Amino acid sequence: MATHTESIEKLIERLMKFPGIGRRSAERMVTYILNAPRDEIRGLLDALSKVKENVRFCRICNNFSEQELCRICQDNRRKKDIVCIVEKPSDVSAIEKTGSFNGVYHVLLGSISPLEGKGPSDLKIDSLMRRIKEDNIREVIIATDADTEGETTALYLAKLIKPLGVQLMRLGIGIPMGSNLEYADTTTLSKALESRRPV
Repeated sequence: MATHTESIEKLIERLMKFPGIGRRSAERMVTYILNAPRDEIRGLLDALSKVKENVRFCRICNNFSEQELCRICQDNRRKKDIVCIVEKPSDVSAIEKTGSFNGVYHVLLGSISPLEGKGPSDLKIDSLMRRIKEDNIREVIIATDADTEGETTALYLAKLIKPLGVQLMRLGIGIPMGSNLEYADTTTLSKALESRRPV
Protein backbone atom coordinates (compact mmCIF):
# COMPACT_ATOMS: atom_id res chain seq x y z
CA MET A 1 0.00 0.00 0.00
CA ALA A 2 1.43 3.38 -1.06
CA THR A 3 1.93 5.75 1.84
CA HIS A 4 3.18 8.73 -0.19
CA THR A 5 1.87 10.73 -3.12
CA GLU A 6 3.42 10.10 -6.52
CA SER A 7 5.45 13.34 -6.46
CA ILE A 8 6.77 12.64 -2.93
CA GLU A 9 7.77 9.12 -3.93
CA LYS A 10 9.63 10.45 -6.99
CA LEU A 11 11.50 12.96 -4.83
CA ILE A 12 12.42 10.25 -2.31
CA GLU A 13 13.79 8.11 -5.14
CA ARG A 14 15.86 11.05 -6.46
CA LEU A 15 17.28 11.86 -3.01
CA MET A 16 18.23 8.21 -2.45
CA LYS A 17 20.69 8.56 -5.36
CA PHE A 18 22.87 10.77 -3.13
CA PRO A 19 25.76 8.89 -1.47
CA GLY A 20 24.90 7.76 2.05
CA ILE A 21 21.20 8.64 1.76
CA GLY A 22 18.85 5.74 2.41
CA ARG A 23 15.07 5.73 2.29
CA ARG A 24 14.54 6.97 5.85
CA SER A 25 16.97 9.88 5.40
CA ALA A 26 15.32 10.75 2.09
CA GLU A 27 11.89 10.72 3.74
CA ARG A 28 13.15 13.08 6.47
CA MET A 29 14.57 15.40 3.83
CA VAL A 30 11.23 15.46 2.00
CA THR A 31 9.43 16.27 5.26
CA TYR A 32 11.87 19.16 5.80
CA ILE A 33 11.31 20.41 2.24
CA LEU A 34 7.52 20.28 2.65
CA ASN A 35 7.66 22.21 5.93
CA ALA A 36 10.28 24.79 4.88
CA PRO A 37 9.28 28.26 3.65
CA ARG A 38 9.05 28.59 -0.14
CA ASP A 39 11.88 31.16 -0.20
CA GLU A 40 14.23 28.69 1.47
CA ILE A 41 13.46 26.01 -1.11
CA ARG A 42 13.86 28.54 -3.95
CA GLY A 43 17.27 29.41 -2.46
CA LEU A 44 18.21 25.72 -2.39
CA LEU A 45 17.14 25.25 -6.02
CA ASP A 46 19.07 28.37 -7.02
CA ALA A 47 22.22 27.17 -5.19
CA LEU A 48 21.99 23.74 -6.86
CA SER A 49 21.57 25.34 -10.27
CA LYS A 50 24.52 27.73 -9.77
CA VAL A 51 26.84 24.94 -8.60
CA LYS A 52 25.99 22.86 -11.66
CA GLU A 53 26.43 25.85 -14.02
CA ASN A 54 29.52 27.49 -12.49
CA VAL A 55 31.74 24.82 -10.97
CA ARG A 56 34.39 23.26 -13.21
CA PHE A 57 37.80 21.65 -12.80
CA CYS A 58 40.89 23.80 -12.28
CA ARG A 59 43.05 23.94 -15.42
CA ILE A 60 46.20 23.04 -13.45
CA CYS A 61 45.23 20.67 -10.64
CA ASN A 62 41.64 19.46 -11.44
CA ASN A 63 40.26 20.70 -8.10
CA PHE A 64 36.79 22.27 -8.11
CA SER A 65 36.83 25.93 -9.17
CA GLU A 66 34.54 28.64 -10.48
CA GLN A 67 37.40 30.20 -12.45
CA GLU A 68 40.10 28.87 -14.74
CA LEU A 69 42.34 28.29 -11.70
CA CYS A 70 41.24 27.20 -8.22
CA ARG A 71 42.00 29.31 -5.13
CA ILE A 72 44.91 27.09 -4.11
CA CYS A 73 46.65 27.32 -7.50
CA GLN A 74 46.12 31.11 -7.46
CA ASP A 75 47.60 31.52 -3.95
CA ASN A 76 51.20 32.76 -4.24
CA ARG A 77 51.87 31.89 -0.58
CA ARG A 78 51.64 28.17 -1.38
CA LYS A 79 54.80 26.12 -2.00
CA LYS A 80 54.40 25.36 -5.70
CA ASP A 81 57.29 22.88 -5.70
CA ILE A 82 55.48 20.40 -3.40
CA VAL A 83 52.57 18.52 -4.98
CA CYS A 84 50.15 16.29 -3.07
CA ILE A 85 48.39 13.77 -5.34
CA VAL A 86 44.82 12.87 -4.34
CA GLU A 87 42.00 10.95 -6.00
CA LYS A 88 39.15 13.46 -5.76
CA PRO A 89 38.42 17.11 -4.89
CA SER A 90 36.87 16.09 -1.55
CA ASP A 91 40.33 14.77 -0.55
CA VAL A 92 41.74 18.29 -1.09
CA SER A 93 39.11 19.64 1.33
CA ALA A 94 39.95 16.95 3.89
CA ILE A 95 43.69 17.76 3.82
CA GLU A 96 43.09 21.52 3.81
CA LYS A 97 41.05 21.23 7.03
CA THR A 98 44.16 19.92 8.81
CA GLY A 99 46.05 23.16 8.22
CA SER A 100 49.22 21.01 7.93
CA PHE A 101 49.96 21.31 4.22
CA ASN A 102 51.06 24.43 2.37
CA GLY A 103 51.91 22.95 -1.03
CA VAL A 104 49.65 22.45 -4.04
CA TYR A 105 47.58 19.50 -5.26
CA HIS A 106 46.97 17.32 -8.25
CA VAL A 107 43.57 15.61 -8.39
CA LEU A 108 43.55 12.40 -10.43
CA LEU A 109 39.73 12.30 -10.65
CA GLY A 110 39.66 8.62 -9.74
CA SER A 111 41.87 5.62 -9.10
CA ILE A 112 43.01 2.58 -11.05
CA SER A 113 40.23 0.02 -10.72
CA PRO A 114 40.27 -2.88 -13.21
CA LEU A 115 36.96 -4.21 -11.84
CA GLU A 116 35.28 -0.93 -12.80
CA GLY A 117 37.16 -0.77 -16.10
CA LYS A 118 39.25 2.25 -15.00
CA GLY A 119 42.88 2.24 -16.07
CA PRO A 120 45.67 4.82 -15.96
CA SER A 121 44.45 6.48 -19.17
CA ASP A 122 41.17 7.35 -17.41
CA LEU A 123 43.01 9.44 -14.80
CA LYS A 124 44.75 12.83 -14.99
CA ILE A 125 48.23 11.26 -14.95
CA ASP A 126 49.60 12.78 -18.18
CA SER A 127 49.05 16.33 -16.91
CA LEU A 128 50.64 15.34 -13.56
CA MET A 129 53.77 14.10 -15.32
CA ARG A 130 53.96 17.32 -17.37
CA ARG A 131 53.70 19.39 -14.17
CA ILE A 132 56.47 17.45 -12.46
CA LYS A 133 58.79 17.83 -15.46
CA GLU A 134 58.00 21.47 -16.34
CA ASP A 135 57.29 23.16 -12.97
CA ASN A 136 60.49 22.29 -11.06
CA ILE A 137 58.62 20.07 -8.59
CA ARG A 138 60.87 19.12 -5.66
CA GLU A 139 58.60 16.78 -3.68
CA VAL A 140 55.58 14.65 -4.57
CA ILE A 141 53.33 13.22 -1.86
CA ILE A 142 51.07 10.35 -2.92
CA ALA A 143 47.90 10.65 -0.84
CA THR A 144 45.62 8.17 -2.55
CA ASP A 145 43.14 6.19 -0.43
CA ALA A 146 44.42 3.28 1.65
CA ASP A 147 42.17 0.77 -0.17
CA THR A 148 43.13 -1.68 -2.92
CA GLU A 149 42.47 0.80 -5.73
CA GLY A 150 44.37 3.59 -3.97
CA GLU A 151 47.37 1.35 -3.28
CA THR A 152 47.39 0.11 -6.89
CA THR A 153 47.32 3.71 -8.09
CA ALA A 154 50.14 4.67 -5.68
CA LEU A 155 52.36 1.84 -6.93
CA TYR A 156 51.71 2.77 -10.55
CA LEU A 157 52.51 6.44 -9.88
CA ALA A 158 55.68 5.54 -7.96
CA LYS A 159 57.00 3.61 -10.98
CA LEU A 160 56.41 6.64 -13.21
CA ILE A 161 57.68 9.34 -10.85
CA LYS A 162 60.78 7.73 -9.27
CA PRO A 163 62.92 7.97 -12.44
CA LEU A 164 62.31 11.76 -12.53
CA GLY A 165 64.54 12.28 -9.48
CA VAL A 166 62.05 14.15 -7.28
CA GLN A 167 61.55 13.28 -3.61
CA LEU A 168 58.64 10.82 -3.58
CA MET A 169 56.63 10.35 -0.37
CA ARG A 170 53.52 8.42 0.73
CA LEU A 171 51.20 9.42 3.56
CA GLY A 172 52.41 7.86 6.80
CA ILE A 173 50.83 6.30 9.87
CA GLY A 174 47.28 6.92 10.88
CA ILE A 175 45.26 6.15 7.75
CA PRO A 176 43.75 2.68 8.22
CA MET A 177 43.96 0.22 5.34
CA GLY A 178 40.81 0.15 3.27
CA SER A 179 39.70 3.65 4.27
CA ASN A 180 38.92 6.77 2.25
CA LEU A 181 40.87 9.96 2.85
CA GLU A 182 37.82 12.23 2.90
CA TYR A 183 36.41 10.42 5.97
CA ALA A 184 39.58 10.61 8.08
CA ASP A 185 39.53 13.11 10.94
CA THR A 186 41.79 16.17 10.77
CA THR A 187 44.16 14.99 13.51
CA THR A 188 44.76 11.65 11.80
CA LEU A 189 45.34 13.34 8.44
CA SER A 190 47.66 15.89 10.01
CA LYS A 191 49.76 13.12 11.60
CA ALA A 192 49.80 11.18 8.33
CA LEU A 193 51.19 14.24 6.53
CA GLU A 194 53.85 14.77 9.22
CA SER A 195 54.92 11.11 9.11
CA ARG A 196 54.98 10.75 5.33
CA ARG A 197 57.61 8.27 4.19
CA PRO A 198 59.74 7.83 1.09
CA VAL A 199 58.34 5.54 -1.58
